[in-house]
Amino acid sequence: MTSLSGVEKRVTMTNPPKKRIVVGISGASGIIYGVRVLEALRMAGVETHLVMSRSAKVTLAHELSLKVRDVHERADFVYPAEDIGARISSGSFITAGMIIAPCSMRTLGEIATSTTSTLLSRAADVMLKDRRRLVLMVRETPLHLGHLRTMTQVTEAGAIIMPPVPAFYAKPETVDDIVNHSVGRALDLFDIPNQLVRRWGEDE
Repeated sequence: MTSLSGVEKRVTMTNPPKKRIVVGISGASGIIYGVRVLEALRMAGVETHLVMSRSAKVTLAHELSLKVRDVHERADFVYPAEDIGARISSGSFITAGMIIAPCSMRTLGEIATSTTSTLLSRAADVMLKDRRRLVLMVRETPLHLGHLRTMTQVTEAGAIIMPPVPAFYAKPETVDDIVNHSVGRALDLFDIPNQLVRRWGEDE
């Protein structure tokens, strides 16, 4: 029998890596979306790599009773936003994509212009250059023309703009219902099964 070459051995004998997703949390209102994404991905058995902006930590203190360490504990790996050399800053580190929840207009603008001043925007830029899924849960209203043009720009680059819009056909009864539905729909974009969404025509 012909022996395997070194390359063949590495290809055939390496187990497929666990599905990984990079989770970014920026300073926009709606920190609960990022927290719930981390919780849902853990339930789904997906490995998470978290980066929070400094503004996100400030917003967290205003919106939730959680501490920064509580959010960190919901992720498998955590990176400082200043660590521009972290492994998620390289396309050689294979992931299924990235979701930024919530995504501030500042973060959106950096991604649209490839201004990678922090690990958050750098990791997003990696997703675009390597043609991986990048979902941006943009949180702002109302929107002016600059916002809309920036959204168009990142969409043309390959990102998906997904504002967390309530689905009232699901008849939400609590804020959690509203949050869960948006998070579940975001996970759908990565083909991650979840029970967070009341699906039209299926859940009668």
